[in-house]
Amino acid sequence: MSDNVFKRILVGVDDSEDSLLALKYAIHTAKEDGSELIIASILEDDDMNVFEALSKDYVHGERKDLEKHVLEYKKLAEDAGVPNVTAVVDEGAPGETIIKKIIPAVHPDLLVIGSEARKGVKRHFGSQAAYMAKYADISVMIFR
Repeated sequence: MSDNVFKRILVGVDDSEDSLLALKYAIHTAKEDGSELIIASILEDDDMNVFEALSKDYVHGERKDLEKHVLEYKKLAEDAGVPNVTAVVDEGAPGETIIKKIIPAVHPDLLVIGSEARKGVKRHFGSQAAYMAKYADISVMIFR
């Protein structure tokens, strides 16, 4: 391995086509380089209406579903031959949560994300990807 190999790769997933491309790239690169792979997904609190946000049962159920889904991605990476895979789920605005909470917690040296969000008004503006590219203190690769 050369010195320019990323040792810890963080990939953000949300089921959009772009994030699935990012995941495939991150899995391939982690396997080839023997890197650790961290797969993260964020439960977006702005996707919930007031009543849903106030219902702990609703939020808990949504989070459980997301955790299960991210564990499926983890298994996909492990089955592809990535030796060290971690799954992370958090809540909030995706860009801010990844930049302010997840990156400081897991210390990756590369962030891999899709350019468009899965849903929401902002999905075509790429605001989350732009935010992360602007504020991340590590290398960022954005897939379209």
